[in-house]
Amino acid sequence: MNRQTNKLLTDIHKAILKIEEYIAGSKKFEDYQNNPMLQQAVERNIEIIGEAVNNILKIDPNLPLSNARKIVNTRNKLIHGYDDIENAEIWAIIIKHIPILKQEVEKLLK
Repeated sequence: MNRQTNKLLTDIHKAILKIEEYIAGSKKFEDYQNNPMLQQAVERNIEIIGEAVNNILKIDPNLPLSNARKIVNTRNKLIHGYDDIENAEIWAIIIKHIPILKQEVEKLLK
């Protein structure tokens, strides 16, 4: 793996760790729903993840990251369609997809 891909994977990993840190106190949707600052912090890190995945796809489109295209599409929706984002949609990403992405990234970084 080249140095740029490694850097991007590290950026993804750092963003995932930040998301996990932000929601560590409570893994309840209601807490997320009622905290605009938490929502913005999580969304910003999802944007970072999406941008890094997009750049990885340009370098190595065959890197084994499941849902890579969906990750990039989510980033684009957050940035360009921010007013169309539902908190439940982001929460589902946090709970269902971030843990899988974390495992994949950690495996690639080893």
